Amino acid sequence: MNRILVTSALIYANGPLHIGHLAGAYLPADIYTKYNRLKGNDIIHICGTDEHGIPVTIKAEQLGISPKDIVDKYHKEIYKDFENLHIDFDNFSRTSSPLHHKMAKEFFLKIHKKGLIEKKEGQQLYCPKCERFLADRYIEGECPYCHSENARGDQCEVCGKWIEPTQLINARCKICGTIPKIKKTYHWYFLLDKMQNQLEDWIESKKTWKSNVKSFAKGWFKEGLKSRAITRDMKWGVPVPLDDAKGKVLYVWFDAPIGYISSTIEWANEIGKPELWKEYWFGKDTKLIHFIGKDNIVFHAIVWPAMLLGYNNEIIMPSEIPANEFLNIESRKISTSRNWAIWVKDFLDVFPADFLRYYLAANLPENSDMDFKWKEFQAKINGELADILGNLVNRTYVFINRYFDGLVPEPDTFDNTDNKLIQSINNASEDIGSLFEKFHIRQATFQLMNLAREGNKYFDFKKPWVLIKEDKRKCATTLYLLTNLINTISTLFTPIIPEGMKKIKNALEQENNSWDNASKLNIKPRTRFNNPGILYKKIDDKIIRREEERLMNNSNIEKEIKNNIEMTKDDYVTIEDIHKLGLKVAEIVNAERVNETDKLVKLFIRIGKEDRQIIAGIAKHYNIEELIGKKIIIVSNMKPAKIRGIESKGMLLAASDTNTMSLLTVDRDISSGVEIKC
Repeated sequence: MNRILVTSALIYANGPLHIGHLAGAYLPADIYTKYNRLKGNDIIHICGTDEHGIPVTIKAEQLGISPKDIVDKYHKEIYKDFENLHIDFDNFSRTSSPLHHKMAKEFFLKIHKKGLIEKKEGQQLYCPKCERFLADRYIEGECPYCHSENARGDQCEVCGKWIEPTQLINARCKICGTIPKIKKTYHWYFLLDKMQNQLEDWIESKKTWKSNVKSFAKGWFKEGLKSRAITRDMKWGVPVPLDDAKGKVLYVWFDAPIGYISSTIEWANEIGKPELWKEYWFGKDTKLIHFIGKDNIVFHAIVWPAMLLGYNNEIIMPSEIPANEFLNIESRKISTSRNWAIWVKDFLDVFPADFLRYYLAANLPENSDMDFKWKEFQAKINGELADILGNLVNRTYVFINRYFDGLVPEPDTFDNTDNKLIQSINNASEDIGSLFEKFHIRQATFQLMNLAREGNKYFDFKKPWVLIKEDKRKCATTLYLLTNLINTISTLFTPIIPEGMKKIKNALEQENNSWDNASKLNIKPRTRFNNPGILYKKIDDKIIRREEERLMNNSNIEKEIKNNIEMTKDDYVTIEDIHKLGLKVAEIVNAERVNETDKLVKLFIRIGKEDRQIIAGIAKHYNIEELIGKKIIIVSNMKPAKIRGIESKGMLLAASDTNTMSLLTVDRDISSGVEIKC
């Protein structure tokens, strides 16, 4: 049995939960944890609210209340939203707790004692109107790297660079708008530069990490790690435990990740085993997995590991950091300040939790930013949860109830079609499980729905409405296998859509099987199949229109959208621009999957008399056999690139939406190599 410690990034307690939060750190972690529980693994999921961040104090000042009032309010609201979404934590703590303060101070002192924290005099921005030094997020300005406006004094959200406040161009106080002055002060610095070689060697050993995490870290190493201030001039936070540090608190990104440990200690205390936390944090067999969003990569892949190394050389290090990209809404970045967000509480007032869990799981931004669109959400729920999965359960129940008195019938001998379905049932646990193990939740969701698709195809092929008249024993076999398929699906889909899968289990009067046992024919003849009701109700167009209007009407972004409907002159392209693309017809002469990838295909193409190879991410949408012989449109003068170590010379063109990808092809036979003309 494996021991696994899962953490989700501590969430700022300065506002309610929105769907963008879920897609990064929380839903993937919950799905992974639920899967491992079904596997029988020793796993705990640790989280909490980050209550010392500057966003908390800024919100408090804006509302004229204390930071404690803010964090008390949102800690409860956030936890309630998680509960209603069936996102479970073994412990959900908070960084304002005395236990956390004690642990954070201990961390600081141990690293300080090793000579890795040093007091330095430096320059800091001071607001003459507010009469105080400005901590990083109290400052806004132009990013010195990508020159985007409204960059924060700690990090640019556009390019991801970590910024020192004094680097900002045209800096201003976030509270009053005053241009701050530079004054001398002192802070304590974490000497990351002393640890670069050790960190580089450690990260290089992580062969299974996502490329976005390793690439991000290597970019920092290339620039060279620098000492970073880890204290701030504030009253709200963990006081720096040194005699000459009056008025200083620990920087939130030094303080917050320690919350993973203090929350684990709190969990151990609450279950009456106060020493148990050490088995997770010091056990050599523990697998530590941090689920985060991409904006937290630098802190979890560089700063936090450096802190752990400085704290105790026997403590475990992160095993995996499956960082997700961002979720946007209707092609726009989520902005809570402009209310361009879908709040979880509002969503759950209208829709079941399974709807959001399924849609996000099927569209998680695992490798690139993804987009939530209300109409696509409706199509996904209606077309898949209702029409595929719900329909399979309902039609099977109806036949058993009508023709077999509500009891699963005794099967007869199995034919080839039956055996093919049995094989799919037998393979499902291992196939889906291997995807969860690799954090490929989107693909696992797709494969699970494919099981239901296969069940419907089997139902249609067998035609039980004909068999019941011509061969009742064969009809019985069909319904017996369909019920077992549904039972398998109800276990394997539980980590993603637990509410609906519980309905199925109740209808079949079954407990959840273990993961590995789920791929057996567990439903015995004469098992009662009770009425599960409508598993998932379809979403009406009126409801979607109302939600679209609510998003638009509540948002300060509405005017921006209306003002940008018409294209400016700079938005237009010319015929010369099109010709630069080198669009040509190419014929696919062979194709093969790229090893150890889920979606990449190596295409061998012919452009006139020239043979080339290109790499394309189309494996989820096309079988190898159907690609050979197609004549596609490619960008022939694309700069060659290496993808997974394989050279790709060109790029094919395709159109895609949430469910479908379609290659751009020619509508009649034409020679390969022909140039696309305007």
